[in-house]
Amino acid sequence: MIEIKNLVKNYPGKKVLDGLNLKIETGEIFSVMGPSGTGKSTFLKCLIGLNRPDSGDIFIDGKNIAFAKDEKEIQKIRSKMGYLFQEGALFDSLCVWENVAFGLKYLTDINPREYLKIAGEKLKLVGLENSEYLKINELSGGMKKRAALARAIAPGPSYLLYDEPTTGLDPVTGETVAKLIKEMSEKLKVTSVVVTHDVKLAMEISDRIAFFYGGKIIEIGSPSQIRESKNAMVKEFLENCSCADKRL
Repeated sequence: MIEIKNLVKNYPGKKVLDGLNLKIETGEIFSVMGPSGTGKSTFLKCLIGLNRPDSGDIFIDGKNIAFAKDEKEIQKIRSKMGYLFQEGALFDSLCVWENVAFGLKYLTDINPREYLKIAGEKLKLVGLENSEYLKINELSGGMKKRAALARAIAPGPSYLLYDEPTTGLDPVTGETVAKLIKEMSEKLKVTSVVVTHDVKLAMEISDRIAFFYGGKIIEIGSPSQIRESKNAMVKEFLENCSCADKRL
């Protein structure tokens, strides 16, 4: 379980997270929505230790990792988490299987002789079998997302964190990513945290959704509860997104 207590993160001249309190239950798909600049990605980066909060607590499986300083302790925490970056963050200089296996060296004690086998298994799981030796520039946008997801799951994490997983993708590929997120949750029994501006995605995949605004959670609930929210900011956001979808 993930539990956040009074989390605060400031950037120069701006409070990005303002006393955030939140529990994410084991095994659920939990999505975070809200306008740009409301702290969604910062929240995700605090979870994995890429950003340090200014104050507050982050409990992962009961352990407070908010201000962990020991590098081994940090690596142990990160080994529990797979992170799908917004742009994939694949290395063009490495082939597909080398990208997938990249984190195994730093996050696990697995024998390097097993890396290729593990990469092949994870690529098959995300629908990219027989792609081990392809170069990154040979992949489509959707294939890059799959390869990045294979890299995220390679160390066997308990948590998968997704930062805007459908950004830059066409609607058909976006639907594929939505199915993958649900499949990974079911097959790997992981807890999934999805930061997204894609209302359709959040409504399709989520057990619960939190709506961020001004560094706070102003609404939280099931997709149907969010859809029926009386909060003016939530209603305006959903209506604007719905209008945008219709224009497309």
